[in-house]
Amino acid sequence: MRSAAIDIGSNSVRLLLWADGRTLYKKTDTTRLGEGLARTGALSAQAMARTAEAVARFCAEAIEAGADPVCAFATAAVRGSENGADFVRIVKERCGLDVDVLSGEREALAALAGALGDRDGGVVDVGGASTELTVRIGGRIYARSADVGAVRLKDACGEDEAALSAFIADKLSLFADAPVCPDLVAVGGTATSLAALEKQVVPYDPARIEGTVLTADGIEGWAHRLLSTRQEERLRLPGMDVRRADILGGGALLLAAAVRRAGADRVTVSERDNLEGYLALVQGGIGE
Repeated sequence: MRSAAIDIGSNSVRLLLWADGRTLYKKTDTTRLGEGLARTGALSAQAMARTAEAVARFCAEAIEAGADPVCAFATAAVRGSENGADFVRIVKERCGLDVDVLSGEREALAALAGALGDRDGGVVDVGGASTELTVRIGGRIYARSADVGAVRLKDACGEDEAALSAFIADKLSLFADAPVCPDLVAVGGTATSLAALEKQVVPYDPARIEGTVLTADGIEGWAHRLLSTRQEERLRLPGMDVRRADILGGGALLLAAAVRRAGADRVTVSERDNLEGYLALVQGGIGE
């Protein structure tokens, strides 16, 4: 039996097709739903239209592939915008899907379920508009979602490294009470894109990304390099995701800071993330 999940993020829409306990494939469409959100507090009509179109296209593809059910969930851009309900209505009218708008805590739990299953450990997820840190030790769970992500950083600070660092430090103060977790996993496009750069993976191959270890110092080094490099030069780097080249420097600075907040000096990159985790939560009947 096949099922599908659609993740409506601040930077991209992603589709997971799932069957018999494994991922058949994932697809991504970068629509920048959260573009400008940090300045205006609202989703733009253009961003909502192109994102709803991507959701409808993925929904049709999943149904054609035999998926039942097809689930859709949205994260920080929708839950944090003043017109998120309008976007949910547009998607419903466009393709009939009811979008589940996740709380920050449930988004964090989805990342934990996807990356670690039932195992102890920690997960950091740098998204477009939020960053989640989730730690499970002996069955006890710490889950927080900070109001900062790679797209939001660009909107708020551009590529001014000092301004980015100050903004990140302020937002990640939310994690001040995080338990120390040296066994940390990273999910999300910032982490996987940095792994592709580190290994010069061309074309992108999830099998080569899975399990990549990135040090906090190395991630910060990428941040300094990218933020001091012009866009056209970034695009020539082997392994660079052209859809993230303009936001990856700030995202890397954020990821390094989040890793250190967890008391870790390195992180292992996982391709299993909140898409798999959301299906696990839904199928397991876990609610808010």
